[in-house]
Amino acid sequence: MREFWIIFKQSFMTKAKTKSFFITTLIMVAGIFLFANLPSIIDKAGKLIGDSKEDKVLVLDQSGMLAERLQQQLKQSDEEIKVELADEPKEQLLKQVKEEDIEAFIELDLDATQTIQATYTTASLVDNYLPSALQDALQSIQTEVKAEQLSLSGEQVATLFAPIQFEKQNISDSAKSEDELNQARVLVYVLMFVIYFAVIIYSSMIATEVATEKSSRVMEILISSVSPVKHMFAKVLGIGSLGIVQIVVYGLAGFIAYKLSSMGEENELSAFFSLENLQVSTLVYAVIFFLLGYFLYATLAALLGSLVSRTEDVQQMIMPMSLLVVAAFIIAATGLGNPELGYLKIASFIPFFTPLVMFLRVGMLDLPLWEPLLSIAIMVATIIMLGWFGAKVYRGGVLMYGPSRSLKDLKKAIQLGKE
Repeated sequence: MREFWIIFKQSFMTKAKTKSFFITTLIMVAGIFLFANLPSIIDKAGKLIGDSKEDKVLVLDQSGMLAERLQQQLKQSDEEIKVELADEPKEQLLKQVKEEDIEAFIELDLDATQTIQATYTTASLVDNYLPSALQDALQSIQTEVKAEQLSLSGEQVATLFAPIQFEKQNISDSAKSEDELNQARVLVYVLMFVIYFAVIIYSSMIATEVATEKSSRVMEILISSVSPVKHMFAKVLGIGSLGIVQIVVYGLAGFIAYKLSSMGEENELSAFFSLENLQVSTLVYAVIFFLLGYFLYATLAALLGSLVSRTEDVQQMIMPMSLLVVAAFIIAATGLGNPELGYLKIASFIPFFTPLVMFLRVGMLDLPLWEPLLSIAIMVATIIMLGWFGAKVYRGGVLMYGPSRSLKDLKKAIQLGKE
């Protein structure tokens, strides 16, 4: 075991001491703090450059009554839009819009049936906020005008638009509440990205590390003193441990940034991201499926990395594995809205999809215990079989040199390993 721990330590410390690892970690931590404070930064930047000023819209009011009511309605809706009556005729306003002296203007009138006729004129429809706010306000005014026309009181109008009382009720004792579902959905979404990027980054790192040692002929010296199997699993565990440390650092940074930012205050957003009502079992499953997913793909990456002797060929060799990760992510993402879909149940028992899909189901549904346990057992069995097969390929693959860009080299590596 001494050789195993030497390679484990070497794999861990070599990557941990590199400038790229240190800089990447710092950038990610800084990005987490930036994201947590993004709303306040945008608000301050808007005030600094003047983007937070009140919008102004010129109005040609043919009815003589709509402009004032429009301003009152916008004020009631807390919209920062100022309505100003235009002194110029329509032709002059059109010229000013074309010359970009003003952004837009709106024409208002009432037809014979007391229906509001509005025309919004602008040089660009990229900004949808202003016309949408004006349309909503005018729609409310239209309701008031029609109510006055029908001699309806304000209470009668409110009665017409009163919302129905619709409540959701779970009769199962073990069913998740809506708050628990929302929080589980957030955790599942975050974990999906963590597993996705962890598998892509660290598996590629393992494959590249193996290919680098082969290209520099260091591999020949290593396997003369330690078995290829020990070397492979020491690499997987070493870089995996480094990845876990890095993810823990990101998690702590995210927690601190959340508590120090405005998102940590008591509001609807903080309540949505709160994990207070989340079941402990969900967090346990998160850790289990993350670790199993990593070791499954890391073992596969080490196997594929042993088949190439140039680092330039690594990405092409691990492309099939990357596509599996992408497929698992897409399948799981489609189930965020409805995790009870039939194909999700099937995919959750396919080892390469299990880490994401089964966690999606176990996090958002009340599954019988045998389902997650069966998927975990299948994954463990797959990792053992892949490790056994990978060891046979790795034993011969590390001795193969020359161009190697095809999975057909698996047979050649196995035969070489037997010799």
